[in-house]
Amino acid sequence: MTVYWRDNQVWMLDQNALPLEERYLAFADWRDVTDAIRIMTVRGAPAIGVAAAFGIALAARGIEDDHFEADFEEVCAAFAATRPTAVNLFWAVDRMRAVALASPIHGRREALLAEAQSIRDEDEAMCREIGRHGAELLADGDCVLTHCNAGALATADYGTALGVIRAAVERGKRIAVFADETRPRLQGLRLTAWELMRDGIDVTVIPDNASGSLMRAGRINAVIVGSDRIAANGDVANKIGTYNVAVLARHHKIPFYVAAPFSTVDRRIASGGDIPIEERGAEEITHIDGVRVGPRGVKAFNPAFDVTPAALVSAIITERGVFTAPYDFSRGD
Repeated sequence: MTVYWRDNQVWMLDQNALPLEERYLAFADWRDVTDAIRIMTVRGAPAIGVAAAFGIALAARGIEDDHFEADFEEVCAAFAATRPTAVNLFWAVDRMRAVALASPIHGRREALLAEAQSIRDEDEAMCREIGRHGAELLADGDCVLTHCNAGALATADYGTALGVIRAAVERGKRIAVFADETRPRLQGLRLTAWELMRDGIDVTVIPDNASGSLMRAGRINAVIVGSDRIAANGDVANKIGTYNVAVLARHHKIPFYVAAPFSTVDRRIASGGDIPIEERGAEEITHIDGVRVGPRGVKAFNPAFDVTPAALVSAIITERGVFTAPYDFSRGD
C-alpha cells in the first residue's frame, strides 16, 4: 500500500528511496505529512489526496474543542498549499472540511478518520473500475508507451494508467510497455519500471527523447498517461513532457489515452490555461541525487507539469466510463 493508517500514525512507502530500497515511514505529526507531500515522499494526484486526508485526520486529534474550527482551517490551508496543480488534493481537503463541519463535537475526530479511510478505499475501487473500462481499448499484443508514474504508487493501490495495463494483462492480453524515464525526477525509470517488473509485465525504459523514433518505427500502438487535473473542456495537466508525447502520437496517428479518477476533472476551470502549474527547485535539474552535474550559477526552469490540449486526447478513461470529444463531463454525475 502507498498510504495507510496504523497505530494512530500515517504510514507511507517512501518513494524517494525506490527502487534501491523499499521502506515505510511513519508520521505522528501532521506537519511532517505536509512536508512528505511537498518533497514527494508520496506523489501522484490520487495518493496525495489520500495522504492529505489521513494527515488532516491526524491533525484533528491534537486540536482542542475550544479552538477547533480556527485551528482545523489552518491545517486544511497548510495541506492545500503543498502542491498547487493536483486537484485531488483540494477535493480531499474539501471532503474532510465538510465532514468536520457536519459532525458533532465529540464525534468528529472519529468521523474524520473514517472519511479518510473511505477516500483511500474509494480510490482503490475507482482505479479498478478505470482499469476495467480502459482494458477494452487495448488489443492483445499491443505495445504501450507511458510517461511518468500513474500506477499503484501514484494512488492508494492498482493505479490509473498502469491500472489499465494491469487490467488488460489480467484479462489474458499480452501487453508490453515502453516507460519514458521522465526527467528530471525519473519517475518512469525508478517507479514505473519497478512496479511493472514486480508484476511480471514486460517493460523497457527509454530516454524521454526516444519515443518519437519508436513511434515512427511502428513499435508503439497506444499511449496511456495519468493526470493531475483535467479542465472542463478536456485539457489535461500531467507530468512535464506529456504534451510532447501527445504531439508525437497525433503525428503518427497513435491513440493517446488519459486515465484518471473522475475527481481529477475540475469543472470550475474552463480550460488548461487556467490550471496552476507548479514550479520546482532548480536543483532537481542541476543535481542528481544531491551531486551537482550542472555549471555553478546556471539558470534552470523546472515546471513540474504541462498541459495537453483536448484536441490531442483520444479519450479520457474514468471509473464512470470513457469520455471522448466533445467532452461532456456532466454525464458522469
